[in-house]
Amino acid sequence: MRKPYPRDLRRRVIDAVEAGASRRNAADTFGVSPSSAGRWVERWHEHQAAKDSAAWPFEEARKILARLKRSPKDTVIFETGYGPSGLPHIGTFGEVARTTMVRHAFRVLTDDKVETRLIVFSDDMDGLRKVPDNVPNKEMLAAYLDKPLTEVPDPFSSGYRSFGEANNARLQEFLDHFGFDYEFASSTKYYKTGRFNATLRKILANYDRVMDIVLPTLGAERRATYSPFLPISPTSGKVLQVPMLSRDVKRGTVTYRDPDTGEVVETSVTGGRVKCQWKVDWAMRWVALGVDYEMAGKDLIDSVQLSGEICRALGAVPPEGFNYELFLDEHGQKISKSRGNGLTIDEWLRYASPESLALFMYREPKAAKRLYFDVIPRHVDEYQQYLRAYRQQDLKQRLGNPVWHIHPRKLPKPEIPIPFSMLLTLVSASNAENAETLWGFIRRYRPGVTPRTHPKLDALVRYAIHYFHDFVLPQKKFRAPTEVERAALIDLRDGLAQLPANATAEEIQDVVYEVGRREPFLDRRKTNPKDGKPGVSLDWFNMLYEVLFGQQKGPRFGSFAAVYGVENTIAMIDGALARSA
Repeated sequence: MRKPYPRDLRRRVIDAVEAGASRRNAADTFGVSPSSAGRWVERWHEHQAAKDSAAWPFEEARKILARLKRSPKDTVIFETGYGPSGLPHIGTFGEVARTTMVRHAFRVLTDDKVETRLIVFSDDMDGLRKVPDNVPNKEMLAAYLDKPLTEVPDPFSSGYRSFGEANNARLQEFLDHFGFDYEFASSTKYYKTGRFNATLRKILANYDRVMDIVLPTLGAERRATYSPFLPISPTSGKVLQVPMLSRDVKRGTVTYRDPDTGEVVETSVTGGRVKCQWKVDWAMRWVALGVDYEMAGKDLIDSVQLSGEICRALGAVPPEGFNYELFLDEHGQKISKSRGNGLTIDEWLRYASPESLALFMYREPKAAKRLYFDVIPRHVDEYQQYLRAYRQQDLKQRLGNPVWHIHPRKLPKPEIPIPFSMLLTLVSASNAENAETLWGFIRRYRPGVTPRTHPKLDALVRYAIHYFHDFVLPQKKFRAPTEVERAALIDLRDGLAQLPANATAEEIQDVVYEVGRREPFLDRRKTNPKDGKPGVSLDWFNMLYEVLFGQQKGPRFGSFAAVYGVENTIAMIDGALARSA
């Protein structure tokens, strides 16, 4: 492997180009490749432009810069948390994706002069508090309530030693598939191997201060039994929520009464013999791992503040971060891992690409959003629109383009010539059961475009077939045209019949508009900017989709007909007329 160029050499190349030398001349002068010189200059320009970018990841990264000015350090630690009590859901992915965006923005702001790490931390030592709704073998799981998740059998299979390990693997598989750069951390492993021992002893030494912070936030009944430490019962293996009878800071132990045997038990707070209550546990991780940045949901605002106070009591500074809004299901309810409402990672990937999901996560993180199947098509198409727009944008605009944040310095080329909404309508019109049927239309419309030359389009075709059959087809409801609408459809059919087989989308759309310029579809309040003719109301286009496709909406009709074919479109109109005869 070739050694990286020294940073001072990069600086001299950049200075030469900024002084007026061409990138090639600067590369020749300093003995580096032209591609390296070009890349360094581009990244330097990004670094300069990023200082003023209003994109939210840069705003978050500036918080970390201010933190470093107050307390310099060599490596900045980003963290996200995951509770493996239920299957990984899209909210889990969203936290990793958004944190990665902030990390990328920070690297650009610092010109990569500060090392960064992203830790994805699994709370897999938590006790199983209730049986999730969306898993099999519920009766089996019920026997393991209150035991650490890494001691609960996997209800799905015997392929993993525990439920916690199985869910950890499911999460990592997706994060790896998307290419995230992260370090996975297991709570069970960190507790048992002693990674947290020093901080656990610090909590024991500051026991009263921690209790003074937490107790005022609890009800009277809970205050009577609360302890920052949760012993792991040596007899039942359960995570116990019991009060501490005494503690010995010098020995590093706490004493409690075992609820099963009634015996008084002294146990060490280190080596995995206890775990912390979760708000204390959160603060403990921040201190032990030196976390500088962690975001959290809006529902955890009070918890973030409380854990921050505990962190300060332990002599550390809480991490920077922000509170994002929650994802809601189709009923406007908060998504829950244990209930399994909303979407899973696998469900989104059945219907769309990971990039479209990342776009959903990028947009408006502080606004509550419905996370349900009906948001998928729009995000698939808008991702492609952002990708195409990027090539024509200046640097300031690029730094505000979501794809810059979705693809850190690895921006793919746009290769989707047909929108997802168009593919869905093609499936609807043709009743396509397989990808080959759709590719027949695509090849005719775009000769030379094949699954081999456009693999992402091929994936999109398969996504469209899945989405149509699972969501569009069950909702299709054709309506019969009125007599006026029927006459207009006949005129549209006759108008299309006058066009050549290879008519363009614009030529077809002109016919659609011309036929629509009649009562009751004529809209004199609008004017066509091309020819000055009166406009056409939305009722005309709504009628076309309701009568011809059994849907409420669809893509531009001329564009659809150009891909589907004029003859096929005429046959579709004939079919609708026959159904309503």
